[in-house]
Amino acid sequence: MTINAEQHNHGSEVEDKKTDSVADDLFSDSGVVVPKSAANDGFVVPGSNAFGNSFRDYHAETERKKIVEELYRLSHINQTYDFVKKMREAYKKMDRVEMSIWECCELLNDVVDDSDPDLDEPQMEHLLQTAEAIRRDYPDEDWLHLTGLIHDLGKVLLLPSFGGLPQWAVVGDTFPLGCAFDESIVHHEFFKDSPDYNNPAYNTKHGVYTEGCGLENVLMSWGHDDYMYLVAKENETTLPPAALFIIRYHSFYALHKAGAYKHLMNEEDVENLKWLQIFNKYDLYSKSKVRIEVEKVKPYYQSLIEKYFPSKLKW
Repeated sequence: MTINAEQHNHGSEVEDKKTDSVADDLFSDSGVVVPKSAANDGFVVPGSNAFGNSFRDYHAETERKKIVEELYRLSHINQTYDFVKKMREAYKKMDRVEMSIWECCELLNDVVDDSDPDLDEPQMEHLLQTAEAIRRDYPDEDWLHLTGLIHDLGKVLLLPSFGGLPQWAVVGDTFPLGCAFDESIVHHEFFKDSPDYNNPAYNTKHGVYTEGCGLENVLMSWGHDDYMYLVAKENETTLPPAALFIIRYHSFYALHKAGAYKHLMNEEDVENLKWLQIFNKYDLYSKSKVRIEVEKVKPYYQSLIEKYFPSKLKW
């Protein structure tokens, strides 16, 4: 993909917050700006999460610690190469429910993510907090606003009409199957009980993959990320590739925070990762007890849904 240097205007209000020149941003042939770094926005990282602790602190003594640990123990034992292949095959049929994006958003009022040490609010709150924070700092990137709203919709897998999957098969950090488990993965110690851990076909650096094969060809642990990616793709969304990359890999912290598994990436992955690293700040640090007035922002997001998705989707 050819990339041409251009100046990108995020709006005067946001420009005042910038510390780096927006001339550092790049445009791709698709018309989607590709940022050189995540330092160009005005987002201020809060000092603590909704419980007053550091973000993603899996050792903090909170009432959620044991819940989170048990989830990862079950995930690391049960998320195997064979399990994920079966789940992808079953769910890509899209034969369970037919509904709109907004209807799916409303279903998340009944969902709480047991893997999250930072928040225990219904997921709809988190989606709107993420989307509105991005909208404030990147007012011209409407595709990114919508990505913020929909990135966690796959968590409906927890609900009976979507299979009622256990939390370990829906939420938590994602990781590749078919190659060695990197030590940066949260609660790596639980992998020792995984059937794949001592399988010589899966426990080397490359495993069943080749250098630079591209993340599209890598089997990731099953959950809401991959499911929502499949929903968007199978329903022929017009969102740009960067949005689909964010949806699919936003829980892949071993990659976008620790830098692991980069040997599997291709050039397109490298480009899209820049957007994911920007998105991650809003996904992680916008979690708070601040409430969003749903009815006030709903018309805007419905207009974006109409722009990028059909009125009804198969799930």
